[in-house]
Amino acid sequence: MLIILAFFAIYIIWGSTYLLNKIVVTEVAPLYLASIRFSTASVLIFIIAKVLKLSLVISKRQFLNNVFAGFLFLVYGNGVFVWALKYVDSGFGALEASIQPLMVLIMMRMIDGKKIQKKSIIGISLGIIGMYLLVSQDQIVFQENSLIGIIMIFTCVISWSWGSLFVARAELGPNYFVNTGYQMLCSGILLSFVSLLFGEVWLSPLHWSVSAQWSMGLLIVFGSIVAFTAFNYLLKEVSTEKVSTSAYVNPVIALILGWYILDEQITGQSVVAAIILLTGVYFINSRRTIKPRMHGR
Repeated sequence: MLIILAFFAIYIIWGSTYLLNKIVVTEVAPLYLASIRFSTASVLIFIIAKVLKLSLVISKRQFLNNVFAGFLFLVYGNGVFVWALKYVDSGFGALEASIQPLMVLIMMRMIDGKKIQKKSIIGISLGIIGMYLLVSQDQIVFQENSLIGIIMIFTCVISWSWGSLFVARAELGPNYFVNTGYQMLCSGILLSFVSLLFGEVWLSPLHWSVSAQWSMGLLIVFGSIVAFTAFNYLLKEVSTEKVSTSAYVNPVIALILGWYILDEQITGQSVVAAIILLTGVYFINSRRTIKPRMHGR
């Protein structure tokens, strides 16, 4: 049941962050937005952990592992991805990001020598086809220096995939919730420095619109604290390629929420693309779910 709830979090909640980020980023610089989101979430996590009497003590090695994981996921994987969208269409960015499950399987093959199952190959192929149908409805616009954007997004996919495999194996600490706090604290601080480096304008949250303030609140509580903790938990409990299927489900959820809340149009091609995407997820997730426990971890 806990695994099912965790998948609900990374599928549904993370799918909603597309909408929430879209609302906030119209008023707030993207890297500054991310730094506030992750820094505030980390403080709340540590407060809740103390109330629940969870130990915040981790070893130096565990702390450094959490810093590295946070960098791969949130600073590089998330921050650089947003920056790269200046040079390519967001639809193309989503399409390129959909190769993440394939990248995870290739890395697992290279690192562990793990054989790629036929069902996984079918699922990933359907996922990429579905994502192409989803984003190809809007003409993909290649701007000046688009090659830079394409290359940087590809490195973000590698970073997120590497981070997923790293967390699945690394010694991070006994509590998933506390681990999330350390990853977000370090990432929030690093992102604030990067934001200043890029010369972003820092506008006080008091001067944001009410919708932006509420959206940021939901991003912090659900998108960061709940969903990212669930993500860390799943990487330890199920195979990494199954966790990466969120790259297929999130755009479908975003599509539905955009239609329901912002009155965005859903075309017949979008419906077909969503069905193909979710069928791909079924193929990848239809194999054994629970990881065999490894002694000495």
